[in-house]
Amino acid sequence: MALEGTMEAQSQGDALVDIAVLDDDADFRTYMEDFLRDEGKYTVRTFGHPKDLFAAAEQERVPDIVLLDMKMGEFTGDKVLEQLLSRWPNLCVIVVTGYPSLEDMRATFKMKVFDYLPKPFSLAQLRQVLANAIETFGLGKSPQDRLRERLGHKIKMLRVERDWSLKDLAGPTKLSVSQISSIERGAHLPSIESFLAICRAFNKKPSEILSSIDF
Repeated sequence: MALEGTMEAQSQGDALVDIAVLDDDADFRTYMEDFLRDEGKYTVRTFGHPKDLFAAAEQERVPDIVLLDMKMGEFTGDKVLEQLLSRWPNLCVIVVTGYPSLEDMRATFKMKVFDYLPKPFSLAQLRQVLANAIETFGLGKSPQDRLRERLGHKIKMLRVERDWSLKDLAGPTKLSVSQISSIERGAHLPSIESFLAICRAFNKKPSEILSSIDF
């Protein structure tokens, strides 16, 4: 039985990417919400106060992408950003702000934001930045897709670290070279038996490999 057989079936097609917009400008929030919903690729939640975003992320779900305004009156974006990445280190944050200085941009990027959109920006710029984020973070994919890709990549990295060829791994696992290649490309998930054989070949516990792919 393949690992994917243990997962619930998902509806066909890519999932909508969940975007949270944090900005103290109500007109900007409305504009962003209308535009992103009309794109048909996103679910959108907008927030005018950081505490509302944190509450929604904790009580409902963590967004895939946060569009974060760095200039919010009494709230400084860098402090909000620090809290976001402290709670959710793998969160994709795109900073949105007016009149950015080079110094501000450098400081922000040191905090591991994905990208920076200076106001005013064009819709084409926004589309491109979001497309880049979706591609980089593997967003909008089913859990099965993400598991196949991450597990395949991890297995490939473990093999490369040992300077093994596909044939070298095929031997102890009793899998064919084509089977291993398919798993590493993320085309297929290994069966439970095959996954255990791969773990034994690398002298790794299954839990160790699964936890390392952050899934």
